[in-house]
Amino acid sequence: MANVAVYNMEGKEVGTIELNDAVFGVEINEHLVHMAVVQYLANNRQGTQKAKTRGEVSGGGKKPWRQKGTGHARQGSTRAPQWKGGGVVFAPVPRDYSFKMNKKEKRAALKSALTSKVQDSNLIVLDELKFDEIKTKNFVKVMNNLNVQKGLVVMADKNENVVLSARNVADVDTTLVGTLNVYDVMKARKLVVTREAVAKIEEVYA
Repeated sequence: MANVAVYNMEGKEVGTIELNDAVFGVEINEHLVHMAVVQYLANNRQGTQKAKTRGEVSGGGKKPWRQKGTGHARQGSTRAPQWKGGGVVFAPVPRDYSFKMNKKEKRAALKSALTSKVQDSNLIVLDELKFDEIKTKNFVKVMNNLNVQKGLVVMADKNENVVLSARNVADVDTTLVGTLNVYDVMKARKLVVTREAVAKIEEVYA
């Protein structure tokens, strides 16, 4: 089992924690991690793009000129793709881009993402994260103490003061264990997890 230092909000080391290898020490499956990221991005696509084909554009019912004898190329409609105001060739239509992954694949992908953060020394365990008031300055100070510029803060339970204090901080997001996903983990340069959140992650995914 990997031993990771535990820091307080001042950025000082206050102890160590032993991480469960069943979650933070698995064999990394890059294919599943890639698949989970693609699925997250695909599921977020609206898929509402639409353009009209030549059959859907209004007008163009009359043949522009007779078939032969004019010196022009033959034309059947002024709504053909080569005409101004004509339809679009292979026009995009609304579609659903989402696809499903098996539950076991999702879990394995998240474990792989968490393990990669541990192996790259990009996982920071925080003793606790609590604020008495909503103040962005306080949250920024904690992130600076931990030397986190682009990161993701994972909490066990929702804390309004922390969430609202972090709302305006660029490149740092907050999430709960229940909404943790591979895309957010891989996007973050540093993963800041509270001690309670570590216990909850191990309870859910071990």
